[in-house]
Amino acid sequence: MPRILVALFAGTLFGVGLAVSGMMNPQKVIGFLDFAGEWDPTLIFVMGGALLVTLPAFRLILKRPRPIFADGFALPTKSALDTRLLGGATLFGVGWGLSGFCPGPAVAALATGLTPVFAFVAAMVGGMALYG
Repeated sequence: MPRILVALFAGTLFGVGLAVSGMMNPQKVIGFLDFAGEWDPTLIFVMGGALLVTLPAFRLILKRPRPIFADGFALPTKSALDTRLLGGATLFGVGWGLSGFCPGPAVAALATGLTPVFAFVAAMVGGMALYG
């Protein structure tokens, strides 16, 4: 039960962070990606703030013998750049640039009840089902 409560708290905190930072607003994201037009650089501060927290936290956490609510760390084992990784990253970037949504903010934006958000999430789930 503590593991579920921690996951619920972490997910809620992540969603609030996405809302406060503007990452759930596709126009904000598209403005950030529009270098040739009216570029909006504010999301750089969101990314920078995330890195300022994540980098030292990872160093501290990975010194532990195991996570608090798990039997062990689930770290990636592959470090090589391959065609699948580069293709997936490209597809993700194109989708993010065209729609203004990436998966986390899209799921959090479902709370807005807006039809385009539901359409994006449905398409995303459909793509995941086709891949699976």
